[in-house]
Amino acid sequence: MPDQPAVGDPIARHSLSPAELQKLMSVERAGSGFLAYRDERGDLHIFTPGDRDGASTIGRRSEADLCISWDSQVSGLHAELHHVGGEWTIVDDGLSTNGTYVDERRVVGRQRLQDRGRVRVGRTVLTYRAAQATDIGETVVAGSAPRIQLTDTQRSVLVALCRPYREGDYATPSTNQQIAAELFLSVDAVKMHLRTLFGKFALGDLPQNQKRARLAETALQTGTISRHELG
Repeated sequence: MPDQPAVGDPIARHSLSPAELQKLMSVERAGSGFLAYRDERGDLHIFTPGDRDGASTIGRRSEADLCISWDSQVSGLHAELHHVGGEWTIVDDGLSTNGTYVDERRVVGRQRLQDRGRVRVGRTVLTYRAAQATDIGETVVAGSAPRIQLTDTQRSVLVALCRPYREGDYATPSTNQQIAAELFLSVDAVKMHLRTLFGKFALGDLPQNQKRARLAETALQTGTISRHELG
């Protein structure tokens, strides 16, 4: 069978069947980091080293820990994944012929993987999801810009918006009506606060049907809202 073209996020919300969504939620609840990818038939696969530290291999050979046998642009031994203390790095120090890419930047030597980073080997895209249990927030860089400042009400609206994500990342943000009921606000007041939040997070130019989910995801990814606040 010919190689399939490289695609975007293999676990994009719109691409998931109900069974795949359930599979991902189950893996997330286990608390381990994982790589998700699709084979030549489009079937979803999950790779995780579990709790063990050490190196795992990626390649086209059957002996590879993560075998991508269908992709002829993947080298027999293409790259290594190193799992140490809950963190993952990918190493390609000349192993592969065609290179390894993280978010479309070629890896030279070793690169640490960040949550939702996309690793491309050959024509196959793998999405990395970090272990929830090791989420200690973003390291603050000296001289970096301060976090987005929120009023108490804006923060409450944002927490209520993110509330469904307490069960995992594959959720739908709360509706305006649900937020209003939780916070004893009017729906118009909720809409006003959300418009302000879209502006503060620089999401105002997104299509209207994408803003709410992106706001919730960005708030959680940046640590503006922590998961323990979701109850």
